[in-house]
Amino acid sequence: MNKKKPLRILKLILLLVTPLFMGSQTTRNYSNEFMNIGVDAAALGKSNAVVASTEDVNSGYWNPAGLIHIEDHQISVMHSSYFADIANYNYVAFAMPLDDRTAIGISLIRFGVDDILDTTNLIDQQGVVNYDRINLFSAADYGLTFSFARKLPVPGWNYGVNAKVIRRIIGDFASSWGFGFDLGIQFESNNWKFGLMARDITTTFNTWAIDEGRLQDIQNAIPGENQEEPETTEITLPKLQFGMSKLHTFNYDYTLRTEIDLIARFEQNNDLISTSFVSINPAIGLEFGYTDLVFLRAGAGNFQNELQIDNSESLTFQPNFGVGFKYNGICLDYAFTDIGDQSAALYSNVFSLKIDLSIFRQ
Repeated sequence: MNKKKPLRILKLILLLVTPLFMGSQTTRNYSNEFMNIGVDAAALGKSNAVVASTEDVNSGYWNPAGLIHIEDHQISVMHSSYFADIANYNYVAFAMPLDDRTAIGISLIRFGVDDILDTTNLIDQQGVVNYDRINLFSAADYGLTFSFARKLPVPGWNYGVNAKVIRRIIGDFASSWGFGFDLGIQFESNNWKFGLMARDITTTFNTWAIDEGRLQDIQNAIPGENQEEPETTEITLPKLQFGMSKLHTFNYDYTLRTEIDLIARFEQNNDLISTSFVSINPAIGLEFGYTDLVFLRAGAGNFQNELQIDNSESLTFQPNFGVGFKYNGICLDYAFTDIGDQSAALYSNVFSLKIDLSIFRQ
């Protein structure tokens, strides 16, 4: 068996990813951010520090290489609300093994605001206000992900690939299609696990179609603030997340899973480590388990150097907490967290459900 194969694989990944970071100044800092919010209350309670230890149906999102650990069909669902229930985030996933070396999965994310008032025709050409001319529309983002995972010939190594289709709709004003790929790797030795997730490894490319007629309706709505036609293309830059995890077992009944992740974005922002080339943010997660039945979780992430009024910087971070219950193939998880810093309130309540479908064949 060739022991140099894992090293060659890592070198290949670097060769694929590195050229994509060059010339990134023409891309937007934030694109398809709804795909970065995160799924699964168990993971959110640990501040998303799960890229090395994920091993269920939700691995299709966090690291598709983890799907290889699934022993039977699994489904997962999650719902969260934002801005006093104005915006809704919904997630559903399914995964299954094909054989003892291969697994596949599919997941769908929808993040949207519905029943938005369209007042562009509220006032007619004579200046008369007519409330019957108000229509409703939705602004929604969809992310459909197809996942494939397989064990490598080298013991302990797994890899996974995601193919993503992005659909974004803003009523009948504009819509876009996007496509991208993720690549994940996991390595396990004794009670140690290591993981690497490269999101949008080829960059995710979105192409927008703008309804020029609807754009003209709002171009002169506010004098001096005419709406110009936006760019019709977006590129989502790659993001890397590396993690290492260890499982501690005490007296057979008690376990403690610890994980530390480093999340790298190839842009300059307020992360703990920030340069013109890359910004790096750590995430720390803990999970205490009792008889594989009850779980307590905690995490810290989103370390930021926030600028204060006196132009000084202050380091802040976001704590997260969670609990979980697992019985007979059914897992119910809860997280007390701020999901991806996208919510209006400081903290959010998240519930998710995971079911191992083998329980229905017993």
